[in-house]
Amino acid sequence: MKRRGLAALALALMCVSAVRAQWDVQFTDYTTLKSFYNPAVSGTDGMLNVAATYSMQMSGYKKAPSTLYASADLPVYFLSPRHGVGLSFFNENVSIFTTTKIALQYAYNLKISRRGRLAAGVQGGLMTVKANKSGIELEDNKDPAFPSSDQKGNKVDLGAGLYYYHPKMWLGVSGQHLLAPTVVLGLTNEVEIDRMYYLMGGCNIKIKHSLLSLQPSFLVQSDFDHWREDVQCKVIYERDGKKFYGGLNYSPDTSVALLAGGVFHGISLGYSYQLYTSGVGLGNGAHEVVLSYQTDLDLFKKGRNKHKSVRWL
Repeated sequence: MKRRGLAALALALMCVSAVRAQWDVQFTDYTTLKSFYNPAVSGTDGMLNVAATYSMQMSGYKKAPSTLYASADLPVYFLSPRHGVGLSFFNENVSIFTTTKIALQYAYNLKISRRGRLAAGVQGGLMTVKANKSGIELEDNKDPAFPSSDQKGNKVDLGAGLYYYHPKMWLGVSGQHLLAPTVVLGLTNEVEIDRMYYLMGGCNIKIKHSLLSLQPSFLVQSDFDHWREDVQCKVIYERDGKKFYGGLNYSPDTSVALLAGGVFHGISLGYSYQLYTSGVGLGNGAHEVVLSYQTDLDLFKKGRNKHKSVRWL
C-alpha cells in the first residue's frame, strides 16, 4: 500500500494497523465470504446466496478501521453449462480515508468430473476513494501536504479468478486490482492500489458415527511485497436441518481468532473475535459479524436438489 501527497500524519494513521500491511481487508470468516476474494465463486453452488458482514478492527482506537461488505450471487442456466452472476457493495473507513466499491461478477463453470466443477470468473467495479478533511487535526491548517477540503476520486477496478469445487473439497486462485489503479484526489494527491493475489482452499471431513464434521481451510494473501497466511478449522454439529459451529483461525505473526455461529432454515449468523499477537492489547482486537441466507434455485432438476452447498466447506 503506497501513499503520495497525503504525507506524514495520514500515513501514520493508515499504518497504525501493523497487522494489515495490504490494501484489502482480511475477513476472519473468509470461507463464508469467498466471493469477496474470488469472483469465480459466484453462482457456482446452484443457490441464491446473500451475505452481509461488518468488521471493526483495532477496536478501542480512535479512527480505527471499519468495513461493511454485502453481496448477492445466483446461478443463471443456459442449456447445460452453468453461468453465475453476482453483485457486491464494499465500504471501508480507515483514518481520514473512505473507500467504496460497487462491483459486478460473472462466472462460467464446467463439469470436469462426476461431482467436480471448474469455474472461471471476472469482476468489474467502480472504486471511489475519499479523503475527509475534518478527520485531520493540524496546528498549521495551511500545510500544503494535507488537503484543504474534502477530496474524492474514482477508478475502474478489475478482478479475476479460477475456482474448483467438489462436495468434499474446494480450491481457488484469484487476483484483485489487476489494473493497479491510481486514484487521483484533487490536484496533488493520489492513492496507489497494488495488485493483490489470493490462494485459498479447504475440505469437508465427516467424522464417522457422529453428527460432527471438520472443515479445515487456508487463505494466502499477497502483493509480493507483503504476505499473510491464515489457517482455520471449523467444527460443525448438524442435526435435524440445523447447524452449529465453532472454530479457530491462526495467522502467523498476526493474530488468533475464535469463530462461532449457527444456521437455521437457511439463515446463518456468525461472530468472530480476532486477537492480534503483535502487542496491540487483548481488548483491541477485531470484531466481525456475518449474516447470510441461502436458498435452492436449481429449477432444472427434478425433485429435491441433492447438491450440498460448498459455502460450508
